[in-house]
Amino acid sequence: MTNGVGYNTPMEYDPFQKKSIEAIDLEKSVLVSAPTGSGKTAIAEYAIDKALSRQERVIYTAPIKALSNQKYRDFSARYPGQVGLLTGDVSLNPHAPVVIMTTEIYRNQLFEDPARLKNTSWVIFDEVHYLDDIERGTVWEEAIMFSPAHVRFLALSATAPNIEELAQWIRGILDHPIEVIIETHRPVPLVHLFQCQGNVLADMRLLKKDGYLDREHWPSGDNRFHRGRRERFSRQSYGRFLRAKPNRTDDLVRHLVAEKRLPCIYFAFGRKRAEELAWEQEKFDLLAPEEKNQVATLYTNLCRRFDLAHESAAVEMKRLVLRGIAFHHAGMLPTLKEVIEQLFTSKLIKLIFTTETFALGINMPAKTVVFDELRKFYGTHFAFLRTRDYFQMAGRAGRRGMDKEGYVYCRVNPHQVSYPTVQRMIHGSPEPIESQFNSCYATLLNLYAQFGSKLMEIYPRSFHYFQSNKKGREKGAWAIEKKLNLLKELGYLGEQGLTAKGEFASWMYGYELLLSEMFEDRTLNSLNGTSLSVLLSALVFEPRRNELAKELPSHLVWIERKASKTLRIIQAKEAGHKIYPPTKPAYFHLARAMEAWIGGCAFGDLGRHTGADEGEIIRYFRMVVQLLRQLKQAPQVPDRLRQTAAGAAQKINRDLVDAERQLRNR
Repeated sequence: MTNGVGYNTPMEYDPFQKKSIEAIDLEKSVLVSAPTGSGKTAIAEYAIDKALSRQERVIYTAPIKALSNQKYRDFSARYPGQVGLLTGDVSLNPHAPVVIMTTEIYRNQLFEDPARLKNTSWVIFDEVHYLDDIERGTVWEEAIMFSPAHVRFLALSATAPNIEELAQWIRGILDHPIEVIIETHRPVPLVHLFQCQGNVLADMRLLKKDGYLDREHWPSGDNRFHRGRRERFSRQSYGRFLRAKPNRTDDLVRHLVAEKRLPCIYFAFGRKRAEELAWEQEKFDLLAPEEKNQVATLYTNLCRRFDLAHESAAVEMKRLVLRGIAFHHAGMLPTLKEVIEQLFTSKLIKLIFTTETFALGINMPAKTVVFDELRKFYGTHFAFLRTRDYFQMAGRAGRRGMDKEGYVYCRVNPHQVSYPTVQRMIHGSPEPIESQFNSCYATLLNLYAQFGSKLMEIYPRSFHYFQSNKKGREKGAWAIEKKLNLLKELGYLGEQGLTAKGEFASWMYGYELLLSEMFEDRTLNSLNGTSLSVLLSALVFEPRRNELAKELPSHLVWIERKASKTLRIIQAKEAGHKIYPPTKPAYFHLARAMEAWIGGCAFGDLGRHTGADEGEIIRYFRMVVQLLRQLKQAPQVPDRLRQTAAGAAQKINRDLVDAERQLRNR
């Protein structure tokens, strides 16, 4: 079916989709808040269809590269030859009419090359509630604030109670209307169940009665003491201390098989935990004979296509795959993750153990979702799941057009989580979106280049200003002024705009001060390709708790000492200006691995040089490639350094590290 302007539309839309489409036809921006799995992507496809019919460009932004890659695959199938991808380490068909990119890349383009947006009519912000992410939320805020007036937004969000507040802010800073579409109904309703005391309980009432034994709080841990005093529980004929019975994973899997509730996505908040759980279920065989033949053939073909046939991780995974089981997490080879995703969408993986990133926008629905536990790490601390995060993951349960209901199982240990906490998580209101505005040095430098001393007039356009009271606004403005004062003191800002060092730093998002100070004192220009890459790998690397670096070879020790000395000076300056958080330290955990890789080492041998997971190594090496490309393009860089950066990027970006190769092999 086509409408009057000649682009394709489905036969029938849901009411909230129709309202969104009507707003798009009226050239309004649209903010859609709807549960996971309700059909928000169909609205994005309509906006793309309409733009293409008028020879206009569309930018689709996504919060993570994995989602960008998936959207590139999906849209390439729908719009052959018309889709590009820009993620920093990948640049495929960048001038295409539809370009998928990370939100950081879009934000950077607003400053570095705004002319490229001249013919862009729509920018689609997927997962716009990411605006309140502590580490990266400010990027979404800046991307919205600095978009040109002619661009229309389609912002897609999970359910949040203050969506209208977000819309009011956007209306106030942009010269066009924005329509808010809120959908609370899920096309496939969710049924919440619990594994507690070793049993499967069908609702909250039974969880309270048979799981918590009619108590709201239990003593913490498996011991029998709570806050220094022994708690005795007597329930009629019972006279023993409170101690929960264990929840066995294999019992839950047997239940899912018996109830025909596969396929299942099992969320575990740790890579090692996801793998351990998967291998513990190897005794199950979840495939029919014909499916076993199909998955063996498909897995072999995919591994051959992605050059995984001889990778030990892929060889080991085959044992699970032939039983309809797999695991998936960020520490795996990206190509192996893609193989598992394709098997799952082919309905040949019945039980997948995965970390939470599997839930973030990636279109992988199942009949059932299981939560291994109800606590996760929130960047700086462990906490119980927020309601919004719970439903982001739970929303993968229930396949539209296939299931009448989606099933969500929570494994509950009464010693570890109170009954009111479980109740709040599932039946409480989703948390509001809150600004995390904290512009980095590079953003401020780019703004200073445009607005000079009037830069402070930009802050009132932020969502942070919109949400804050008078005291909060004063603190927000002060935070910006402190950074500007530091940049002036260090010589990044001049009377006529940016200095040469400031121009260079304006391209180094996230690594501005350390790289710029080492650029100014000519350290960067003195490095060869290996030393430069080792330094950059230290800037991007984030060690896990208690993760120790291998001892550096003597010829690299001086780089670490130089970086550490420069960093101490920078952090002392930041402390003097009361700037928090300070510039991130350089961690040389990947130094030996990077040196070996540039020297031609096989990927399978890198484990001798670092304790990082395979997927981590690839992710960090790709980030180094991205930084080397930024160095090559940045202003004020001498030819020698450009050539060094280009040569190093070429040596690193090979085999499994080459992200474009992975996409070309899809």
